[in-house]
Amino acid sequence: MLGGPHYNVLLGRRDGRVSRASDVDGHLPRTTDSMSRIIQLFESRGFSVQEMVALSGAHTIGFSHCKEFSSGIYNYSKTASTDPQYNPRFASGLQKACADYKKNPTLSVFNDIMTPNKFDNMYYQNIQKGLGLLKTDHGLHSDPRTRPFVDLYGKNQERFFQDFVRAMEKLSILGVKTGSKDGDIRRSWTSHVWAIPSIETESTLCPCPLMNGIVMFESLVFGG
Repeated sequence: MLGGPHYNVLLGRRDGRVSRASDVDGHLPRTTDSMSRIIQLFESRGFSVQEMVALSGAHTIGFSHCKEFSSGIYNYSKTASTDPQYNPRFASGLQKACADYKKNPTLSVFNDIMTPNKFDNMYYQNIQKGLGLLKTDHGLHSDPRTRPFVDLYGKNQERFFQDFVRAMEKLSILGVKTGSKDGDIRRSWTSHVWAIPSIETESTLCPCPLMNGIVMFESLVFGG
């Protein structure tokens, strides 16, 4: 539906029985975090800088609420109304699109304004041109540790797909629970159902479509 690569995910992953927002604090990146903080968070989970940049390419689809980037487009500083890292025309358009965000907190903008319904490498090309939406988007391009990978993926979509697949497959086995006391293997995402024992030991690979992977990415890394 959105295009992009496919990758294999091992079946039989256990899901926890409890989900608490309080467990998330301090463990997930925020849109206002510095690049050093984000790199540290990913490295603490065993992911390299390049893998982090590749996974960030998931922002080629989806949207962000205006409140997440409003500080960069309204009253940015005493000398500038907007963050100078934004393309000026883009910043002006964002100001108009988000004008009523305080009254309507649901107002949002596509993360990739050029090809919002296609999984491609346009996200990287956008942030090279000042068309990134979030502070963290601009940080990927301005930080010397991450910029080489932004430039690489911006000009080489096939390489982005290859590295994204490898990073997603690695992400799919992050923190896998073992033992019946630690979680359930569900037949349905919407219910707690104990799986048939034989399912637990299967090594079958699921050729999961991209959208399922994005859901997993958001859940494991960003708690979405």
